[in-house]
Amino acid sequence: MPPHPKRKHSKGRRDRRRAHHALIPRNLVACSNCGSMRLAHTVCAKCGFYDGREVVEVKKEKKKAE
Repeated sequence: MPPHPKRKHSKGRRDRRRAHHALIPRNLVACSNCGSMRLAHTVCAKCGFYDGREVVEVKKEKKKAE
């Protein structure tokens, strides 16, 4: 069996440890080329632009004719 604590940790000590477990929201910014929201300092997934120039060529999916 794993070892067990000799003494109980207080609720305050437990909660102070858990204070650092909160999730942080991502910093989204609008793309300067297409206007879609993207992560800061990353290439836009929709248009492939970063810092005002095209870095990655994005393939456009063809729509199925119904």
